[in-house]
Amino acid sequence: MFDWLATQLVFGLLDAPEDARWANALHFFVMDTALIFTLLVVVIYAMGWLRALMSPERVRAYVRGKPPWLARTLAIALGGLTPFCSCSSVPLFIGFVEAGVPLGVTFSFLIASPMINEIAVVLLAGILGWELALMYVVAGVLVAWFGGVIMQAFRPERWVEDYVWKIQMGEMQPRTAARGWRQRHAFAWFEVKEIVGRIWKWVVIGIAVGAVFHGFVPGEWVTEHLGQAGNWLAVPAAVALGIPLYANATGIIPVAEAMLGKGAAIGTTLAFMMSVAALSLPEILILRKVIRWPALALFVAVLAVGFVLVGWAFNAVT
Repeated sequence: MFDWLATQLVFGLLDAPEDARWANALHFFVMDTALIFTLLVVVIYAMGWLRALMSPERVRAYVRGKPPWLARTLAIALGGLTPFCSCSSVPLFIGFVEAGVPLGVTFSFLIASPMINEIAVVLLAGILGWELALMYVVAGVLVAWFGGVIMQAFRPERWVEDYVWKIQMGEMQPRTAARGWRQRHAFAWFEVKEIVGRIWKWVVIGIAVGAVFHGFVPGEWVTEHLGQAGNWLAVPAAVALGIPLYANATGIIPVAEAMLGKGAAIGTTLAFMMSVAALSLPEILILRKVIRWPALALFVAVLAVGFVLVGWAFNAVT
């Protein structure tokens, strides 16, 4: 349906030549914009109903007092199911620390939350197929698990800002759980407006970048530089390119779609997606309010190495 809509608009109404690069880029942009925003509204609203009874306080309560392996498993699972915005990461981080949750477990949550969420997974499956979506989830879980273990080995508690330890749990304002159909609908619709309002520009930018990539970057160049699984430098280059960029997992999907469509290797594409989604500059600046630069540098280094290893592994397998 979305492909038909884009075709009618670009090649019908605008009468664009089918062999023109700008026309193919515009077709990609129109089709992906309609598809992604439709899926966004539907998925966010549906998950909003389920999330109406979930709050950061409940997430913290689930993890508190559990054995390390179980706490980390729960933290990663809850991170995938509760994609809190960046502004929620600081009070949630503080709440985990105050509850006595090991920082390695907290870092596993912070890695999983922006990378693995139901919105991105559904969009990824709908656009690129369940196989790639499953590969992305598996890669995200592995990085979140072992990344948290490595962070814990360096005793990151010594790099937490002093004021964090002084905050009292009673100062946090818990969100009231939604009760009843009307309140759940209101909460779900609020989620749609709040999340779409926060990310729409990054989604549009991602679609635009993907459209330019799809329409103007020669497939031969992509195949030569990014498509060969044996090109070991392609994965570190993709990670290095992705770290300074800012987008969430949803906004980077159109770029990944265009890369794969041009022949980029799967592992290289996955590594690029993960670096953009989990190592954004705003997230790092927010975390700096809680942890000092040595912990942030270690956090970035652990994730960067993890993404490169994941990219190499998937390129070798595929």
